[in-house]
Amino acid sequence: MQFRNEALASHNQVDRAGIGGQFWLVAGLMLATFAWVVGWYFKTAADMAAIWWKSDTFAHGLVVLPIFAWLVWQKRELVARNMPEPAVSLIGAMFVIGLAWLIGEVVSVAAVSHVALVSMLVAAFVAVLGWRLSRVLLFPLLFLFFGVPVGEFLLPVLMAHTADFTVIALRATGVPVYQEGLHFIVPNGRWSVVEACSGLRYLIASLMVGSLYAYINYVSLKRRLMFMLVALAVPIVANWIRAYITVMVGYHFGSEFVEGFIHIIYGWVFFGIVIFLMFLIGARWREEQPKILAVVGAGEPDQAVTAKSRWWPLAPLAVCVAIFPLIAASLNAPVEPFTIGLQAPPAAGNWQAVEERATHDFRPSFHGHRGDIFQTYRRDDGAELGLYFAYYAEQRDGYELVMFGNSLNGRQESGWVRTASANAKLSIGEVRHAGLRRGNDVLNLWSWYWINDRIVANDYLAKIFLAIDRLTGRKDDSAVIVITVKNEAGAGDTREMIEDFLAHHWIALQAQLHDVEERR
Repeated sequence: MQFRNEALASHNQVDRAGIGGQFWLVAGLMLATFAWVVGWYFKTAADMAAIWWKSDTFAHGLVVLPIFAWLVWQKRELVARNMPEPAVSLIGAMFVIGLAWLIGEVVSVAAVSHVALVSMLVAAFVAVLGWRLSRVLLFPLLFLFFGVPVGEFLLPVLMAHTADFTVIALRATGVPVYQEGLHFIVPNGRWSVVEACSGLRYLIASLMVGSLYAYINYVSLKRRLMFMLVALAVPIVANWIRAYITVMVGYHFGSEFVEGFIHIIYGWVFFGIVIFLMFLIGARWREEQPKILAVVGAGEPDQAVTAKSRWWPLAPLAVCVAIFPLIAASLNAPVEPFTIGLQAPPAAGNWQAVEERATHDFRPSFHGHRGDIFQTYRRDDGAELGLYFAYYAEQRDGYELVMFGNSLNGRQESGWVRTASANAKLSIGEVRHAGLRRGNDVLNLWSWYWINDRIVANDYLAKIFLAIDRLTGRKDDSAVIVITVKNEAGAGDTREMIEDFLAHHWIALQAQLHDVEERR
């Protein structure tokens, strides 16, 4: 009996050693895959890391990779009992992902590039490890997507709902309030819902932490999904309540009481308490994780699986990873900065060009253009408007028509605040209409993009057209056109005035844009 126990113990030690060695084989493959993908897409990876480091909203990205490694380590016994089996069927998905990344790079849509990079990394892991191992590591692999710094497109929606809830709650508790978009006034002060008040950072942090909590504490998919829904809803509602309490404190004790450090600490402390209560309640339905039973002889390699011939699919998969950065380097070859001289359309009809600006020196904040111009026109009846347009060509990073920092609101220090924004119809097509306010001054802005004779009012559609043009070898010449109108009594109907102006000047403006394109 003693001899048998010693033999069994010796066998188990060998078995554990085999399992450990097999896990480190898998870990080494994953590390090599990570290095290969990130090495080819290093610029995109570095951009993501810079956002993690600089942005409060996406600072959680700094812990995604360490948590991913810990999650893989937690699965080490199951990982070690499944040999890698490269999946060549992933090459089609990787090609599509690489093409998406290429489009994101060509038109400088960082969100598309970032999502594509993480998707490529996950697809490469699956391709190298195979479907069986990937099912074991499904949650750790999906967890990597929390590292994508995306979600800012939700800011306008979250800010609008936060402002609406705050106003409704204030009125329900007897506080008189006047609302104008994201801005509202109570008897002793003016409040605005800014990006920091949107609750986006709370939402993303809650989803990431909530997913971990659900994965660790629940077994059934139903409970995990239910808790994820709670993790989605709680931070949104909690942020609404936080905003309401903030305004109420300012209303009763003065706005200076909630400014600066106190405001920030109050926000995160409040969020921490809410998350703690959410976890406390969720613990009532906690489920025990199933134990992994030791299997004698497990981990012994299958000779058919480990044969060298089974690793040949890695060659085309590796090429598929590398080919798209090479194409992007060719398409985005550096261009020396240059400028283009522009002229405002000559006054026509009952309009005259005037030297002074009637729009309080307002100028849209667009950067990276090859040339821009602003001209004020006055009609015989005294109505005035400003025409601004900027020309873009050979668009590269930092020299793009649609990019972060380009805004109709003017320079930040100008004090103009957007109060309304919507699409509108003019005779030339669909455009964007926006309202700006600075004190008692009001501006109406009508704007659109001109992209190879297309009139475009949507940023995303503009990016799509620019991507199509560049990938099909067409020039990416384009322009942003903005008409500004000061809201003065007696100025007449704004739309009628703009239509009258375009009737006399749109053909001449288009002709100049075509002339610039042909002269390049």
